[in-house]
Amino acid sequence: MHLAIIGTGYVGLITGACFAEMGHTVTCLDIDQAKIENLKKGTIPIYEPGLEELVKRNTASQRLFFTTEYSEAIPAAQFCFIAVPTPSRSDDSCDLSYVESAARQIGQHMKSELIVVNKSTVPVGTAQRVREIIQKELANRNSSISFNVASNPEFLKEGAAIQDCLKPDRIIIGADNPKTAEWLRELYAPFMINHDKILMMDIPSAEMTKYAANAMLAARISFMNEIAEICKQVGANVNEVRKGIGSDSRIGYSFLYPGVGYGGSCFPKDIRALSAKAREVGCEPRLLDAIDYVNNRQKKVLSQKIMNYFDQRGGIQGKTIAVWGLSFKPDTDDMREAPSLIFIKELIDAGAHLRLFDPIAMPNARNLLKNLSNLTWCQDELDAARNADAVALLTEWKQFRFVDFNPVRSFMKGIAFFDGRNQYKPLEMKNKGFDYIAIGVPDQLH
Repeated sequence: MHLAIIGTGYVGLITGACFAEMGHTVTCLDIDQAKIENLKKGTIPIYEPGLEELVKRNTASQRLFFTTEYSEAIPAAQFCFIAVPTPSRSDDSCDLSYVESAARQIGQHMKSELIVVNKSTVPVGTAQRVREIIQKELANRNSSISFNVASNPEFLKEGAAIQDCLKPDRIIIGADNPKTAEWLRELYAPFMINHDKILMMDIPSAEMTKYAANAMLAARISFMNEIAEICKQVGANVNEVRKGIGSDSRIGYSFLYPGVGYGGSCFPKDIRALSAKAREVGCEPRLLDAIDYVNNRQKKVLSQKIMNYFDQRGGIQGKTIAVWGLSFKPDTDDMREAPSLIFIKELIDAGAHLRLFDPIAMPNARNLLKNLSNLTWCQDELDAARNADAVALLTEWKQFRFVDFNPVRSFMKGIAFFDGRNQYKPLEMKNKGFDYIAIGVPDQLH
């Protein structure tokens, strides 16, 4: 089949590459000329394990194409996926201007029957809005071309997105037309060879499912971060509590890891957008607001622990802190709403000097932090620890799991280690010579 993907961001590019991998002819469209030219050359704008190989292979096989022209992407397409950004407005509601612009262009350029699929995360009612815009453009052309609009939210985890796309645990399809639903089921059938978990539902429910899923996952994270703080105050160990509650089959272990808060392009934006939509329709989203509040508070927890620690040791002013990990999670270069950004600003404002290292996200971090002084960009985690009064782990990259701490300790000026992801065993770290402070576990100090 011929597919058009509007938007070559994270969702659009991965979706397009994976459909091409399944044998379809896919044209990915973006209005960013430089991005499209780079993609044609095989230069990938984001870091995602396996994506570069997938794009290059399918481009070489003449199944994956890139363009800035709607006239090239739309006329031959049988399916058109909208995968454009849906950023937050100043009032936290979802900005649909990119979606609406794409819909207008679809209506202006479609030449045959078309199924338009919303892949972007959008509030309930967006599919209807897209349908109205396309219909208006067709009316302006005096055209009666048949089309339908469906909802197909994405559930891609950064760092594992290729696997999530090629072997999804479920596919949500919202459609109000049986023919459209059947065509989409057929399109996705090859992705479900081992298990058939294509869930068909009405469009508003499909649109809502994406927000509800992200809200549930974010709620678990904020819940555990709040429990971690209580554990700290009463002398309990949140790592043991996590095991205790996770063993309950009604709860499970996923998303029960305390840390320095969630970030990225989805959870923060989607929680706020859902909360804004709730207020718009007369609901009072107290729990959603609390999830966001706890997360924003959590992003300051580790920097506060560091400042409290050094309050007893001459103050944070002039101290050097090594920072391991900058991206909001491992296996991505995504710095959007990363907890490290808040952490860094808090400590710089307090007068500290920071030595920074991340395996992948350094270029993006440099761009975001270019206006800050007292930052040193380092070659690796050992280099970052050089002459540091403390080390702070913010992102749990795999290469940090089995660090040889003997040279780290010898390179450092101080002995403090602040573990924002509870990666290490407290007593072991103390025995290695560190003052070890983590999230929701008793401090191990000399």
